[in-house]
Amino acid sequence: MNSRIERLWAKIQGKADCALITDDINRRYLTGMKSSAGYVLLFPEAAYLIIDFRYLEKAKEVVHCCTVIEQEQALLRQLKGLMKKHNASTCAVESMSLTLEGLATFRKMKDVGFLTDNTLSQALYDLRTVKEPEEILKIKAAQKLAEEALEHLLQNLSAGMTEREVALALDHYMLRAGAESVSFETIALTGAHTSMPHGVPDDREIRKGDLVLMDFGAVVDGYHSDMTRTVCIGRPTEEMREVYHIVQTAQNAALAFAKPGISGRELDAAARDIIRDAGYGDNFGHSLGHGVGMEIHEYPIAAMQRETLLEPGNVVTIEPGIYLPGRFGVRIENFVQITENGNEDLTDLTNRLICL
Repeated sequence: MNSRIERLWAKIQGKADCALITDDINRRYLTGMKSSAGYVLLFPEAAYLIIDFRYLEKAKEVVHCCTVIEQEQALLRQLKGLMKKHNASTCAVESMSLTLEGLATFRKMKDVGFLTDNTLSQALYDLRTVKEPEEILKIKAAQKLAEEALEHLLQNLSAGMTEREVALALDHYMLRAGAESVSFETIALTGAHTSMPHGVPDDREIRKGDLVLMDFGAVVDGYHSDMTRTVCIGRPTEEMREVYHIVQTAQNAALAFAKPGISGRELDAAARDIIRDAGYGDNFGHSLGHGVGMEIHEYPIAAMQRETLLEPGNVVTIEPGIYLPGRFGVRIENFVQITENGNEDLTDLTNRLICL
């Protein structure tokens, strides 16, 4: 077993005799193996990766923390046999990801009780929320690809390009440069569309004087990056400059404030209060940030209702915005790693207004 499995078991021991992990992301987190199917079955003294024939050869090559065994047609009988071998009668499952249908299927195993509260899911999320040094390196590599993609795009970004073309250019660069995938469907918006925080790119063309908002990221070895930049093609209006400056000031304040021991609510307020005091409180309708890791949205969350305290190893975005419906919007997004004494900004690209 590896340290992640051992730390997971330490969090749930005494609450169940074994644990069954079915979620693709959690399975990869524990084993290092990417697959669209498979089961990790954990006992205090043993760990198994049960995987079908399609992945078997690869799993035997790369997975060293579990005994790798081929999934049988009669999966329930196979699972029950392993539980019997290890004298297990209660099994913890992932309440946050296991479907009702999946749970009903597992409950067909006689004489096995299932722990269906948040014990296992919360333990996994607690582990994943505090990044190890090797995880931070992968996140940094993903961010480097994303920043290179934007820097390359800015050499060619001009009036006449469509939103779809901008999104495609970013995606194409990241994938050609070695990204496993893009972090999410890239957002590239221009003109009045920038007032929609999560708008969908279409065939709208960039015009002189337009803002262009781009929200995107890359995935490297399972780990995501996330950034947003708003640039101007030509000369922005004074109002655009003013709004951008307010958002930039709010972000800088939150970047300076992020540290262990503060709550997600306090971090959100560090930026939100500046935007509210400038008269745009009603135009910042989303939370300040979210965790990033093997998923693009993880814990912790920096939001008005979140009292969870930040701790070293957390990675969280800081992305204030102001959106004026039908006119324009500005969002700037960096993300930071919380350290023992403050934070490390994982985004190297400037947050000043770039005019092309």
